[in-house]
Amino acid sequence: MTSDLDPLLKRLHLANARRVWSDLCQRAEKEEWSYETLLQTLFAEEVAHRRGTRLARAVRAAAFPFLRTIDEFNFTYQSTLRLTTIGSLLTPDFVTEGHAVIFEGKPGRGKTHLAIAIAYRAMQNGFDALFTTAAELIDELSVAGREGRMREALARFIRPHVLVVDEVGYLGYGDDAANVLYHVVNDRHIRRRSMIFTTNKAPKSWGAVLHDDDLAEAIVDRILERGRLLKLDGPSVRTKHLPEGDLQLDAQDVPGDRRVSGKRAAEFPERTLGAAWTPIGPRFAYSLLAPLSPGRGEHAGLGTTRAADPSDRLG
Repeated sequence: MTSDLDPLLKRLHLANARRVWSDLCQRAEKEEWSYETLLQTLFAEEVAHRRGTRLARAVRAAAFPFLRTIDEFNFTYQSTLRLTTIGSLLTPDFVTEGHAVIFEGKPGRGKTHLAIAIAYRAMQNGFDALFTTAAELIDELSVAGREGRMREALARFIRPHVLVVDEVGYLGYGDDAANVLYHVVNDRHIRRRSMIFTTNKAPKSWGAVLHDDDLAEAIVDRILERGRLLKLDGPSVRTKHLPEGDLQLDAQDVPGDRRVSGKRAAEFPERTLGAAWTPIGPRFAYSLLAPLSPGRGEHAGLGTTRAADPSDRLG
């Protein structure tokens, strides 16, 4: 029986069925399954295996920096954001209808976590995704544009059903940043491809980040036409384990106070004009600030030596 069935399963590329069918037959005999139950179980095992294999392959292709799910996100730190708020982003319609979302908030609020979780849910629903940072996308396309292969480079960011662009506004970009990002957003907008952005800047401030107010406005306009802007607040999840007072200024840290290696600054800090200068009195300090004397090539008082006058001492 094994010699007859194995070649057929192999030819049909049912690798998982080849591994499990013998055990399933023994179980079916013991539990007195019907033929229909046996076949249904065998095919269900094959479908589940293929779905898991496809998902694992899609996750590798997405290039996530880490994998997070929506169940792992703690909404208790958010004042307005709830699971019901983003429920529509977790459905297949988010992808099929070409929706988009911008997560805005300070560092450590969970923006990247949510972006990856939504993209991963889309992959569980049968779609593919790609993760990139804004800096990586802009740099790659800028180089491709200079080398005359922009069309080929764009395809990598246009093809996936879901594109995650992380950290818009965190780093500085080249002068053509708005131009190359516009190409990606516009092409995906036309093709109704979903986009997820994370940023620590309000979208109205993207013009300063991308060096072009008009193009930045066009980019945001296309993202939000079928998208939403969701703001994250609350404490940073990276530092929430620290006591609340650890990240606050000490009572003694007043404006102007500067410390080096834990040493307090002098109560009356004196101006330092050179490595060899030492404060020995107001008259000598005044001579150091005097203009250059006519006919001399160095500052008055510098490079010369004189005996300290007792009247120069303070006090």
